Amino acid sequence: MLRTTPFHSRTAPLVEAQNWRRWAGYIVASSYELLHDREYFAIRNSAALIDVTPLFKYRITGTDAEKLLNRVITRDVRKQKIGQVFYTPWCDEDGKMLDDGTLHRFGENDFRLTAADPSYRWLLENAWGLDVEIADESEAVAALAIQGPTARDILKQLVSGIDLDGLKYYRLAHRELAGMPVTISRTGYTGDLGYEIWMNAEDAEATWDCLIQAGEGYQITPAGILALDIARVEAGLFMVEVDYVSSRHALIEAQKSSPYEMGLGWAVDLKKGNFVGRKALIAESKREPEWRFVGIEMDWPSLEKVYNEVGLPPRVSATTWRTSIPVYVEGMQIGYGSSGCWSPLLKKNLALAHVKAEYAEPGTPVDMEITVEHQRKTAKAKVVKTPFFDPERKRA
Repeated sequence: MLRTTPFHSRTAPLVEAQNWRRWAGYIVASSYELLHDREYFAIRNSAALIDVTPLFKYRITGTDAEKLLNRVITRDVRKQKIGQVFYTPWCDEDGKMLDDGTLHRFGENDFRLTAADPSYRWLLENAWGLDVEIADESEAVAALAIQGPTARDILKQLVSGIDLDGLKYYRLAHRELAGMPVTISRTGYTGDLGYEIWMNAEDAEATWDCLIQAGEGYQITPAGILALDIARVEAGLFMVEVDYVSSRHALIEAQKSSPYEMGLGWAVDLKKGNFVGRKALIAESKREPEWRFVGIEMDWPSLEKVYNEVGLPPRVSATTWRTSIPVYVEGMQIGYGSSGCWSPLLKKNLALAHVKAEYAEPGTPVDMEITVEHQRKTAKAKVVKTPFFDPERKRA
């Protein structure tokens, strides 16, 4: 049975089109209004409130908590300070990605790991022989993302005892929001200024109400997955089972990806000692990855020309597409786009793509397949660096 999040009593009356979607066993709003445009622009111009409760959340405590986490993730937990958040992948024995998520360090032996896919059993298997306790807090902890340029101003009205201006990117603080205990992390999935608020599930409704009330003068807007999806593509952020396949679910070897192939070499610490996948990743680090994950920007005049040939104006998707789209160089397929969108802010057609390493250099001209009037055509494009959108306020 599909579950509802602790915010459902507040979100359900707002979903005009009743366009719900599944996420990790929950139903969440695709958009609240009939079109998601206003929700997207709230992320970029004011503040958006996004229910991210369906993320899996695991509390890891005990004398060997750090040892367990160093065994399973690719980053060195010994370097993580209390109050710091790590973004990290984790891999199987062959160095292929199982998932990626965030690790919050609350204390010397107290952590929370967030994940897109269930990881409880895998954590337990790797904890054998260690003095550690793993608690699945997925239902007990609710989570909201408040994202956008005015997010900080809204939170300042509700949270005391913390210098939000001084809370650095990927840091967290335990405080009270309108009298309720919360953890506020300077994180998000939009590539913009933003925070994620983690709270007890029983405080979810009251927290939502406080944020909506405090944000009224700042045009705070509840936003659904459609708006979030466009923002994360602009930010160059990938999604498991969309832009890469978890090695747990891959049917053949070619479907798997390593951190190096996904551009996460910076998050792999081979010097920290043994961890799951280290041997394979050491071997891969000594050679160039076969594939690279890149950004692609389509050439508008070329796209316009292809449509004009059949007497149509150019068409762009109003939502993010999540399908495999071939990418070519001189008629030879050298990769594929895994997701993409029309960026309302940048006014560009963007894609995230896997390409063979020799074609991954920014500026490389490529052709991308499009379908026009039931016929498969190609339009000119080029490889570009990601993120496509990277405002200074995100880290400032």
